Amino acid sequence: MDSSFVLYLGRHTLETALLLAAPILLTCMIVGLTVTLLQAITSIRDMTLTIVPKLLAVGVVILFCGGWMLQVMLRFANEFFGHIQNIGH
Repeated sequence: MDSSFVLYLGRHTLETALLLAAPILLTCMIVGLTVTLLQAITSIRDMTLTIVPKLLAVGVVILFCGGWMLQVMLRFANEFFGHIQNIGH
């Protein structure tokens, strides 16, 4: 195992983590901006008003994207453990 292989595994791990987190992070950002704009327009300053819609939106995103996220994680884990198995031989 050389340094380029370690760098490949590290990069692939970070790319997979970003790919898995992107739908949730984008949803939180969009819902947060929308709620903030509504709060600015209506002058409502309730902190629970920002958290509850984000939690509901994240739950919906996980419900719809959960299967895809699981497939990506399993593909990554199989590839990762396959590399570990090849190192031992």
